[in-house]
Amino acid sequence: MFADYLHKTTKAAPIAVFRILFGILMCASIIRFWSKGWIEQLYIEPKFYFSYYGFEFVKPLGNWTYLLFAICALSALFVALGFRYRISIIVFFLSFTYIELIDKTTYLNHYYFVSILSFLLIFLPAHVYYSIDALKNKKLQVARIPKWCVDALKLVLAIVYIYAGLSKINSDWLLHAQPLKIWLRTRSDFPVIGGILHYSWVHYFFSWFGMLYDVFIVFFLVKKSTRVYAYFVVIAFHVLTRMLFPIGMFPYIMIACTLVFFNAEFHEKIIRLFRKGIVGLGVKKYAKQNKNNGSVYVQNNLKLVQGILIVFFAIQLLLPWRYLSYPGELFWTEEGYRFSWRVMLVEKVGIATFTIIDPDTGREFEIRNNDFLTTVQIKQMSTQPDFILEYAHMLRDHYVKEGIAKPQVYVKCYVTLNGRLSKAFIDPTINLANEKESFAHKKWILPFDGTIKGI
Repeated sequence: MFADYLHKTTKAAPIAVFRILFGILMCASIIRFWSKGWIEQLYIEPKFYFSYYGFEFVKPLGNWTYLLFAICALSALFVALGFRYRISIIVFFLSFTYIELIDKTTYLNHYYFVSILSFLLIFLPAHVYYSIDALKNKKLQVARIPKWCVDALKLVLAIVYIYAGLSKINSDWLLHAQPLKIWLRTRSDFPVIGGILHYSWVHYFFSWFGMLYDVFIVFFLVKKSTRVYAYFVVIAFHVLTRMLFPIGMFPYIMIACTLVFFNAEFHEKIIRLFRKGIVGLGVKKYAKQNKNNGSVYVQNNLKLVQGILIVFFAIQLLLPWRYLSYPGELFWTEEGYRFSWRVMLVEKVGIATFTIIDPDTGREFEIRNNDFLTTVQIKQMSTQPDFILEYAHMLRDHYVKEGIAKPQVYVKCYVTLNGRLSKAFIDPTINLANEKESFAHKKWILPFDGTIKGI
């Protein structure tokens, strides 16, 4: 049956619309990021950058970062146009991912989503319909593509939604409406419904609806009889989320990407709208292209591509469960938390005071974190163990250069999780200068004083 499935085909319009909307939104997102001054603030001004374990070779580029962003934006535009598509999507994937690897302080689920989606698009024939490449090369103009190419995009979206929903099946989210209870109470200025956002029943409604939406929305989008209604819910959900919370372009990206669940005829109507817009701009040659010859796209190196995608999806399905290999409460330790679609589940605030001791003289002194880190970095560092360890190593290396032969680094750190009372987070007797970073459990994280039940 799987062999039969691999030979099924579908019209090429859905993947073309996906490519166009994805490219436009990515280009707009980068321009927005640039216009707000965030390149300077996040990638040039910091004195120190927190690296992802295993990617320490990714270094900041100083003022060359502007060129990197320009390349990323231009490649996104070329992806939308279908111009030199294969090169453009590879350049976009590499440049966007490099930017996100510079400093994990900026980590967001939707940045990770963009990286894996752009990686997937490298292997899909998104340029064979309504693209400049197809305009220039008539052999690319085909009527149909393998059905699995469109289904691969649907599967990525399904993983994101369903895993985000499953992660919400926990006692903090469902039984205590946390952390929504904290956040919604601050939005009394919100138009129309602001006056009721301090009521507990509203917090519970949003919590339960958010979980049910994420778990089940894909199933309603797949089913033809409920697809249109489900998509209106998608729009309403993401627009409201964007208005309530500062989560950037992610809601618009999800609204656009979710269109892939509609049938090919629907996407052909969107293509016709694009054509009318192009004609309005006077570029009639581009508007009239892609009168295909009825052929089916033949994937080069098919077995290699399918092998890569099988590994890709296996990673996406298994990676979110890696937290099960660590002891302790996930929301507290955050070991295995990133890259698992745990969206908006945690409100953590911490304070970390570092002390340097010179073992040769016995001299000790406290560190002013803002001498080394930005405000955003301090906030992230104060609640995440891997940040704390990397910062401790930076302090160690800094004071070695200042003349202390073997500086010892200790931290007193207190964290509050989802409205609980502040508790000690890191063992203050451990010299972090001697601790090594690895994927192993960090035994110097103090145990969580409480219970959060769930997935």
